Amino acid sequence: MSQVPVNNSQELSAPPPPPDVPVAPEPPVERVLFTPPIDIYDSTDGLVLIADLPGVTVNTLEMQVQDNRLTLLGRVPPTVPPEARLIHKEYEEGDFLRSFILSDEVDHERINARLNNGVLEVLLPKAAKGPPRRIEVKSD
Repeated sequence: MSQVPVNNSQELSAPPPPPDVPVAPEPPVERVLFTPPIDIYDSTDGLVLIADLPGVTVNTLEMQVQDNRLTLLGRVPPTVPPEARLIHKEYEEGDFLRSFILSDEVDHERINARLNNGVLEVLLPKAAKGPPRRIEVKSD
């Protein structure tokens, strides 16, 4: 078997692109998505949803209601600074995603939420029920 001599003193790198050539953006970093644990209970004001979202802040939480679906997306910023060298890792970093189909009994306009120390509490108020309505039946 023959050996090929290698010169380790030279670095191999791609030449920089010419200044007039646009540089493509780097692809987004893939993040792990966790399904947060949720408790839901019925109260006199409506349904109350409690979600455990450690590391999520008000600024990194997105909630929306669309087509009777409530969606929670909590982004957790990395805990290790980019300039640091990670020695040991047990805590998995990622974001939280959960969605629910809401019943017609929930008043979508009055949903409100609070986030305190990574615990999200969402109040899903009951919609007011209108009085029964008489329907007139016609014949041909």
